[in-house]
Formats: sequence, C-alpha cells, structure tokens
Amino acid sequence: MDTQNAIAELLSSLGQRVTRSKSDLDLHARSESHFSAAPPDAVVYPETTAEVAQIVATCARHRVPVVGWGTGTSLEGQAQAFQGGIVVDFSRMNRILNVAQQDMTVTLQPGVTREALNDELRATGLFFPVDPGANASIGGMTSTRASGTTAVRYGTMRDNVLALEVVTASGEVIRTGTQARKSSSGYDLTGLFVGAEGTLGLITELTLRLHGQPEAISAAVCAFETVGDAVACVIDTIQCGVPMARIELMDVDSVRAVNAYAGMKLPEKPHLLLEFHGSPAGVTEQAESFGAIAADHAASGFDWATRTEDRTALWTMRHNAYYAILAARPGARAIVTDICVPISRLAQAIEETRTDLAEAGVDGPILGHVGDGNFHAVLLVDDSDPAEIERAKAASDRMVARSLALGGTATGEHGIGVGKLDYMQREHGAGWAVMGAIKQALDPDNIMNPGKLVPPRN
Repeated sequence: MDTQNAIAELLSSLGQRVTRSKSDLDLHARSESHFSAAPPDAVVYPETTAEVAQIVATCARHRVPVVGWGTGTSLEGQAQAFQGGIVVDFSRMNRILNVAQQDMTVTLQPGVTREALNDELRATGLFFPVDPGANASIGGMTSTRASGTTAVRYGTMRDNVLALEVVTASGEVIRTGTQARKSSSGYDLTGLFVGAEGTLGLITELTLRLHGQPEAISAAVCAFETVGDAVACVIDTIQCGVPMARIELMDVDSVRAVNAYAGMKLPEKPHLLLEFHGSPAGVTEQAESFGAIAADHAASGFDWATRTEDRTALWTMRHNAYYAILAARPGARAIVTDICVPISRLAQAIEETRTDLAEAGVDGPILGHVGDGNFHAVLLVDDSDPAEIERAKAASDRMVARSLALGGTATGEHGIGVGKLDYMQREHGAGWAVMGAIKQALDPDNIMNPGKLVPPRN
C-alpha cells in the first residue's frame, strides 16, 4: 500500500478538493454510533463520475483503501476508514439530473439527500417515500439498503432503485438496470450493489421509482396496555387489508424519553404512531377501520392529526426519539442495534428483549417499524465503564441470537458494516462465503471499504 504517492497523484489533478486537514479528517472519522474514531489518510470531494473513476483507479494502482461517504449517518461503522486510506465524500455530487414525470422516475447523483429530493419534487405531484429518519444521502441509503417508517407500504431501497451507475474497484464505470419497471435480462446487478455497503464499488448515479403524492393524509397516535396488545392490533390491521403508510411502536421507556425531550404529555404506555395515505374518503375509511380494530385491543388516547403541522410534529417527535433517548441519560453514548423477525413473533421478541435488558441492567428503550417486524434498541452506555459496555454488547448479541431463533435476521435496516460482522456466519452459513467470493472476483485487491460485510481476508 502506497498511500502517500496515491495522495500526491490525486493532489496534482484535483487540487484543493483533496484535503488532509485535521478538521476534515476528524469529521470523517466518526459515526453516529459507538465506534471509536478512525480518521482516513485523506478526504476527496469529486464532482463527476470521471473524477470518481480516476480516484478509484489511482487507489487501485497503489492498493489504497477507498471508502464512500454520504452524510455519515450509518450506524454500524460502514463509512469509517478503519484501515485508513481515502474517503470519497459525495457531497458535491448532489444534482438531480432528470425527473421523468410520466415514467414516475428520477435520475440523480448520490450526494442528493432525501429531504432535498422531496423538496425538488413538490411541484411534480410525486415523492420519494423511503424515510430512514435521518436526512441521509440517496447514495448512502442505497449502499446500506435503507428502510424506515414507510416501508410497510412503499418498500425499502431494494424495491425503489431501478438502475445504477457504479465505479468498480478497477476504476471502470458500469451501468446496471434500465429505465424500465422490470426486466428478465441477466443477473440482477442493481440488486447486488444495493446493500453492498461500498464493498464492491462506488455508486455515482441512480434512477429511482417515484410515487404519487397522496391526496389526503391522516396520522394518529394511540396507547395500549402492553406491547403485545399493540403488536396484535398491527397484525389484525394488516390481515384485514387496511393499507397503512406508516406504523411505528414506541415502548414505555421511549415514550418517557420523548415526553421529557419534546414536552409531550403522552401516557406512559406503549404507543403506536400511524399514518394513512389516499383519497379523503379512503383515508377516513382506513382510519375508522383501524380505530375499530384498536378498540378491540383496548387502545386509548386516540389523537388524530390531519393538518400538515400536526402530522409534522408527530413524526418529528418519532424521528427525534434517538436524541430524546440520549438526552434521558446525559453524557451517555448509544449502541444502536436492530433486528427484524416475522411479524407473528414480534411481540415475543420485544418482550423477551425488554426482560433481558432489565435483568442485565442495561438501559435500552425500544422503537419499532412494527408493520414489517423491525425494531431498534438504543442501548445507553458510559464510555468510561468497560463493564457496562460489555453488558450492552452481550445484550445486543442475545438480541440477534433471539431473532435468528425466531426466523429473523441480524439487522432489518442498519446493515452490517463492522458492528454486526460477527453475526453473518450464524445467519448465512455457507452463503457468507459466497458473498466473499463475489467480493474477491470484483475487488481482488480488497480496496473497496475493506473489513466490512464479507468474511475477512487472510
């Protein structure tokens, strides 16, 4: 590995868009979760696909690691340069290239954030639905196969990415997929790069599915006596065919945290937050149907919101729950983990996790995208207490073991990175080695985000 010569070559062609300043290196050294800082050797800010290809080709010649960076909101260390090398920051590749209204697609660069995209789409009657909470970049969301609050109706990034432009580990530019809605032509290379976490190449352009902005939207929050009651209500609602756009669970600890943080006055009980999209008549019918089902499960405290500002306040509360939970224990850091189980096992998984955390003495409020069986635990730890950190990590490990035993997965949306690397063999068995073989074939020198997702190289 010849990092210094690689940086010198990049400086000669890209000038001030190659930086080794301490502030830049520090900014790109951390994630939003608990991992230690890992500064890269340099940060590069490309503006075109050709420049990305040049950066990767240069790094390939010198066998220098390359790590992509969107907004740095990934939670399992995906964007940190643990082996040094070059971080490629896509913040300057932030143009929306084409909105095809009749086809309901958009083509854009990877540095566009989801909020910027939807701001641009407002006048078109279309929107992009995937909402992981953070204002993440579209490239990062694609690389981690992001999901979020609206997945129960609109799907994840896997369902909404039609085509990609990718720079491979050799610096070659390839295109995957087409503008068409479906294809039976060859391997699904688009699907291969969606969720690859930058280990196979860097995404430089994307074509996404768009959806029509709903004519009417109604949101609500209601309380339940137990998590089991709330989840049973969700299952019945889904089985009855009520088309929910969002349905989120907050446990008692999460509710307590958002009450303190946002000045809310929710009863300290498990809550569901939900949203319906459609025509005015359709939304009313859906809301009434849900209300009847929820009443059968002893729901209380219904608060319906149809005004935009009321709905915004409701979902802002949910999206800020992570910060509310951190604020509940000043000075703590978070080990944020997620699992996803069949929805029929969701209540069991949550209740067993809550019991486990209590017995282990670990603070861990729980929130969940219960419409698709996914939930998160925000495990609060004191960085200066190794024993507490070890208890939290052990509890996280048991969460994953529990999920796999119930037919689930180690992560529903956070991805693998380095944080969940140890679980891949358990979940995938020999399939994990197949992933490693694909990585070996496409990146023989192991320069693309090394040490993440696939089996470590000898």
